[in-house]
Amino acid sequence: MAVFTYRGRGSKGELLRGQLEAASSDAASDALIRQGIIPLDIRERPAQAFNVDMKSLFKRPVPLDVLVIFCRQLYSLTKAGVPLLRAIRGLSQSANHPQLKAALESVVVELTNGKSLSAAMKMHPQVFSGLFVSMISVGENTGRLDTLLLQLALYYEQEVETRRRIQSAMRYPTFVISAILLAMAVLNIKVIPQFSSMFSRFGVDLPLPTRILIGTSNVFVHYWPLMLAGLVASWLGLRLWRQTPKGGERWDQWRLKAPIVGDIINRAQLSRFSRTFSLMVRAGVPLNQAIQMSAEALGNRYLENRLIAMKQGIEGGNSIANTASQSEVFTPLVLQMIAVGEETGQVDELLLEAADFYDREVDYDLKTLTAKIEPLLLLVVAGMVLLLALGIFLPMWGLLDVARGA
Repeated sequence: MAVFTYRGRGSKGELLRGQLEAASSDAASDALIRQGIIPLDIRERPAQAFNVDMKSLFKRPVPLDVLVIFCRQLYSLTKAGVPLLRAIRGLSQSANHPQLKAALESVVVELTNGKSLSAAMKMHPQVFSGLFVSMISVGENTGRLDTLLLQLALYYEQEVETRRRIQSAMRYPTFVISAILLAMAVLNIKVIPQFSSMFSRFGVDLPLPTRILIGTSNVFVHYWPLMLAGLVASWLGLRLWRQTPKGGERWDQWRLKAPIVGDIINRAQLSRFSRTFSLMVRAGVPLNQAIQMSAEALGNRYLENRLIAMKQGIEGGNSIANTASQSEVFTPLVLQMIAVGEETGQVDELLLEAADFYDREVDYDLKTLTAKIEPLLLLVVAGMVLLLALGIFLPMWGLLDVARGA
């Protein structure tokens, strides 16, 4: 998302200046209005190649299971009639996650000063996402805070379950690839140098596979500090590049088009969007704001930009079905469900069914992911074994021929 600088008037008429991230100037205007700021001037700040947050490279967000427990606890307290300030203060004292604990302590201070819960939580975007804050705001305005907290807990529980399924499916390929990399390191550092010294004493011409093995082994043995520095520099460079608007969008687009796993990631992302959008429509959030915040909750800039175009089309007077079709994101079946939901006034119900449909597809693909990756892993292992066998045995056979001729 781009960074916009703004100038506006607050609720008391005071002049306010600042900056915020948004997908477009219209999205920035909507975000300011939701904060109670009347925008007077909004300008996009020119992109800077090295304008990145170094702290965010190593900062981890609050785990979703921690947010699930927090939502469940706050739901139980508010449903039991415990005053909000007392409930937040109690949860801040019992919180185990340091980042959440610090945020809740700050929220207690802001609530004591008269701010609303959503306004206090909005000051901690690293803990409470825009989706979370918007749902809390709707709950405060409609008097259904406990109901929306329960919906948030169920939503995050579904997210946790999806991520666990993906991690479980990737565990076997990750283990095999790690074992292959470890074996390559041991062979290049310990085994191949022994054969290299033996072949060099005989002074015979070595075949191509043997020269390849000896060359890679020399790189591992003599240049490992440079290799390690190169890996670290590449990792940091990739993280910095992903923080830029263009780099982040390109990376997210590549993730969706990656072989084998790209289609799974795409459907998992669309399931999250459909479920989030349904949740916000049910809560009474206006349609354009629901699309905006659901797209931002994806964490994928490529999909976010395409879905933001849906919002702009709806604001221009087009139907949801038409704008969804023009986005070229959804499958034909889901487009039909959106069209039916729009005609019957049950968009939230149909989108929830679309999310369930995507979840079933993702679950099936994850179960068959190992079977798809195994042939590729076998080819990699077979190629390594073949290169190692040829590189070691071919010169040994040559030495035996020399010895017989002597």
